[in-house]
Amino acid sequence: MSAVQRPFEVTNRSVLALAIPMTLAYLSTPILGVVDTAVIGQLGSAALVGGIAVGGIIFDLLFTTFNFLRSGTTGLTAQATGSGDGKEVRAIPLRALIIAFAAGLAMFALQWPIIEIGLYLLGGSDEVQAATRSYFSWRILGTPFALANYAILGWFLGLGRAGLGLALQSVLNGANIALSILFVMGLGWGVSGVAIGTVIAETSTTIVGLVLVWQHFKGARLPSLQRIFNRHRFARMLGVNRDIMIRSFTVLFAFAFFTSRGAAQGDVMLAANSILQKFFMVGGYFLDGFATAAEQIVGRSLGARYRPAFDRAVRLTVTWGFALAGIATLAFWIGGPWLIDLMTTSEPVRATARIYMIWAVLTPLLGVMAFQMDGVFIGATWSRDMRNMMLLSMALYLAAYYVLFPLMGNHGLWLALEIFLGARGITLWAICGIRAREAFGATEQRGG
Repeated sequence: MSAVQRPFEVTNRSVLALAIPMTLAYLSTPILGVVDTAVIGQLGSAALVGGIAVGGIIFDLLFTTFNFLRSGTTGLTAQATGSGDGKEVRAIPLRALIIAFAAGLAMFALQWPIIEIGLYLLGGSDEVQAATRSYFSWRILGTPFALANYAILGWFLGLGRAGLGLALQSVLNGANIALSILFVMGLGWGVSGVAIGTVIAETSTTIVGLVLVWQHFKGARLPSLQRIFNRHRFARMLGVNRDIMIRSFTVLFAFAFFTSRGAAQGDVMLAANSILQKFFMVGGYFLDGFATAAEQIVGRSLGARYRPAFDRAVRLTVTWGFALAGIATLAFWIGGPWLIDLMTTSEPVRATARIYMIWAVLTPLLGVMAFQMDGVFIGATWSRDMRNMMLLSMALYLAAYYVLFPLMGNHGLWLALEIFLGARGITLWAICGIRAREAFGATEQRGG
């Protein structure tokens, strides 16, 4: 990182220029999940909805474990941009793509133990597991391309090219939604149709993304192999990635645990909790646009060694995050029953989901600080702190579950999840100022 200070201004306009395109882009991801669930839900089987839920959790565990290819690449690219190191900016995506394709091919080779271990841990009835196997057998084909898309998106976000990020996510999720409807409702391929649509969309988006990367490289020399495989820089990427991977795996373990505890209560409860989790996904992705803005601006401020930009980025993105969280909570409260009915025709599942809907409604407000602090710490590449605070929050989550579930049943399961979300935000906020003083120096000018 350069020791030369490179001042730049952070305004509401610059924050919104990054956040709005990515909010739109991220919203298409949970909408895809809603459409997949709704399409399968029209078949009238709780087991098929549960199969999609369990299959989705398995791939979330795989892909979110490697989500550092998006977030780590964003932070490192933003810092290189802030310091004015053009050669490193061009080397970072190539390192990330090498890791992405290697990891994706490894997952494909290990598909049998992955599905067996996943089903053993997550459970579900025989019908749910049969649907999950059908979904998994097709979806696994797209793993190298799914991970490559993380790396490409992360690079463009680190450059501050949110418009290109929106374009890539629109191609990915738009194609996925259209193909899922065609293959399931039009051709009757069931859960396999959802998975096949996803694979085709992931592959197409990778091709588009690589073309865009190549166009961005035009007129500039490709980085040398010596720079790409520079031991120190590769070790830094892998070190950041290792901590973010542990953090991401812990998040997915939390939701896998949540799903498995729902499955243990029967197919109807599993399906109801799965539908309500879509509320959380929509809320999270709705708020992630401002977390992404924090990643880019915070990373750039670290690279530029400019504390006023850091302070203002944190303040503006957190403020905007809470404003949008309030809007999301209100929207879920008003439209929640309609969304439940949209996603399933099963009356027992609809009735059960309504009982527990209040918890899903509250997740945006209780989780917004966690989302925003994740953005700050990713941009700053303070990955060790993210890992440690996540593990602490996970311990609180499990302790809360084992106390609350015997007393409150499924309400206790949801309350434990809310405690997990709140603890993540509070713990990261508590140490943010300390890390900033260490990074910029205690006597660095504060501003904003």
